[in-house]
Order: sequence, then structure tokens, then C-alpha cells
Amino acid sequence: MSEPSSLPNQPTPVAASAAIAPIVLPTGGPEAAEGDVIRPFRVDIPESEISELKRRIKATRWPEKETVADESQGVRLATIQELARYWADEYDWRKIESKLNSYPNLITEIDGLDFHFIHVRSKHETAMPLLIAHGWPGSIIEQVKLIEPLTDPTAHGGSEADAFHVVIPSMPGYGFSGKPSTTGWNPQRIARAYAELMSRLGYEQYVAQGGDWGSIVVNYMGTQEPKGLLGIHTNMPEVIPPEIDALIWSGYPLPDDLSAEERKACEQVRENKFGYAIVMGTRPQTLTGLVDSPVGLAAFMIDHDWKSHAMIARSFAGVKEGLLPDDVLDNVTLFWFTGTAISAARLYWEQTVAGNSFFATKGVKLPVACSLFPDEMYEAPRSWAEQAYPNLIHFNKLPKGGHFAAWEQPEFMISEIRTALRPLRKSL
Repeated sequence: MSEPSSLPNQPTPVAASAAIAPIVLPTGGPEAAEGDVIRPFRVDIPESEISELKRRIKATRWPEKETVADESQGVRLATIQELARYWADEYDWRKIESKLNSYPNLITEIDGLDFHFIHVRSKHETAMPLLIAHGWPGSIIEQVKLIEPLTDPTAHGGSEADAFHVVIPSMPGYGFSGKPSTTGWNPQRIARAYAELMSRLGYEQYVAQGGDWGSIVVNYMGTQEPKGLLGIHTNMPEVIPPEIDALIWSGYPLPDDLSAEERKACEQVRENKFGYAIVMGTRPQTLTGLVDSPVGLAAFMIDHDWKSHAMIARSFAGVKEGLLPDDVLDNVTLFWFTGTAISAARLYWEQTVAGNSFFATKGVKLPVACSLFPDEMYEAPRSWAEQAYPNLIHFNKLPKGGHFAAWEQPEFMISEIRTALRPLRKSL
């Protein structure tokens, strides 16, 4: 049995405590191949690492104040200084660490790389197996708020018929998964690994959900059609026709025959500019400072899209909405302790090298459910969704929420997952 990948600043897996549910054995049982073994994992950051983080935060060298009165130059000095103050003086990592350890954390090797994942089985035997895929700058922490309502619906406003067995993997190079040491770990390969994970856990039929990179990965799962995948749910639909997608990114004029909804979607993509994606997609290794400066890491991560950035800035200014300061710092701190800023960034490089698009259609023929949140990076038009997904089983616009929907508006996301995937339960 191979040992867990050696990751800088990363805790060593140890035996699960008695409070963690029993390990789910691979389908091969005692005869399983050595590489199929599923090992327990526990998050246990040394206190010395926490102290060192706080020291580094307090030693930050600050830039001068921005020369504009808005976020047009990026994260404002007042926002990042308040984030740093709270991070060093009030934030408690042990809370999220304890929360993560309350669930079964496991590691298994797939295609030569260690994959960390949370696996929570519902007490309801008729539950539907569900893989939930995260993106950047997210992690498994994005989906933690979904676990209990989805696995134990009768205790959270649902019925037994709404139950799911939940599997949440950390992407390669993210969190507690291994860091690829060679090229080639693009979304298509991750999609194949996720299908292998679900098979290894013994799930003969299942569904997959994702946002951000998670959406791209589950869309590729949809095109690959691995055995057992019944359909997918996405909160970042990839529906833009390839020829329109090319015009958006090139800056050329858009066709005159677009509907108002279609034109708006194109303008929203252009509006976001995606500076972070350009840097990570072309020069990820240049971002060395992100593994040396916690405040530099935080500033880079919260400047994702302008709507979520603005929401996070309001949160640190005392406005209670969407993500709370602890939510934001739980995620940034996970990146810091695992030293994964650059290993995670390389996924953008892989996407760029492969010539793949973020939002263009992927050719999914399986059943697809779409949930649209108003502050997403672009609002997918139904006209394009119907073309992109010929087997569209759900299309709904929510009243509130943005790019980090599962994290920011978990009640809406839970309701959407329950409703959107209900038609596929008859296939179980």
C-alpha cells in the first residue's frame, strides 16, 4: 500500500477516531488490488503551524492605499487589513477542523495520485449516491453545509425520499489530495478519476453535481458517460455556443442576431475579465509569493469575480450576508496549511494548454439539471441551455446567490439538488 503523498505544510494521515463512521471498503473487498485500498484520514494541524500563520499575518508588509474609491484596482487596502486583523486576532481554525473531522475523511490512490474525499452515507437505504465537485478558489469546505441536510433530510425539512449518500472529493493539487508531479491532470482526467472513485465505493448508479471547476468536471463526466452515471446537476451551466465563446474571448463584435438574454450573458463574461485565470493559466509557478505570504494568498483568492468579491468585502465591513468572515478564512486557511496555492493554480494551466473553454458547450447527452443564481459570473440563457443539453430535466432561476452558491446560499442549493435530481431516482 502506497503512503500518502508528501505535501508541504500538510498533516500526516492517522487512524480515524471512534467518532468517525466505519470506513467503506472498496468493491473488491479483501481481494482488492493494493492501489484500491481506502485509508482513513484525520485533519490535525500542529499548534506550531497555527502560531506561525498568525506571526506571518502580523508581519505583513502593506502596500499603499488604492488610488480609486472602488474595487476597480482589486482588493482594497481597508478590506484586506480588516481580514488580516480578524485572521490574526479572532479567527479559530480548530472550529472548522473539528467540523471536518466529524465526517469520515478518506484517501485512496487513483491513476497514481492520492485522492482525499469525505464520504457520508445516509441512514436511509434508498438514498441516491451523489458526488459533489468543488472548484477554485474553493475546496471541500464549500460543500460542508450541504452534507447533513442531504444525508439526513428528515431532520432538515425534507423527506426520506430526498436522501443522498454524499461523496465530496478534493481535486488533485487541492486540500488533502496529492499534488500532481507531472502534467496531464486536466478536467477530463479528473472526471475519469471521479468516476473510478464512485465505482470503487461500490455505487452502481449515481449522480454528480458541481460548480466552477466542479461544473466543468461533471460536464466532462457527462460526455464520457461512465458506467452508472445517471445525470448531472450544475450551478454554472456551460452552454455558450463555441463560435460565440470564441468571439467573447477574442474581443471581436458579437453577432447581431443574439437575443437580449444571450447578449447579456456574453457581456457578463467579458465584464469579469478573469485576470486571475489568465495569470494561473499561463504563469502559475510565478505565483510563488502565495505560498510565502498568507495575506497575499487571501487577497488573490477573494478577488475571484466582482460580485462575490464585493460580497466578501461587505462581510468584512460588518454586513451579515452570504459568506461570513469565518467561511472565507476557513477556505483560505486550508489552502495555507496544505501549501496548495500553486498546485491548485496549475489546473488553469492544464486547461489553457489543452485549449479547453470554461463556458462553451461540452456535448453532454445525459440528463442535465441547471440551477441559475443571479450573481453567477454569467446567467445562462435557456435558449442556449436547451441546445447545449438536449436532455434538460430542470432549469430554474433562484432569487439570491452567486458563484459560491452551496457555500453562500446552502438552503437554496439543497432545495435545488433535491428537486432537480428527483426525476432520476426512478432509475435507481
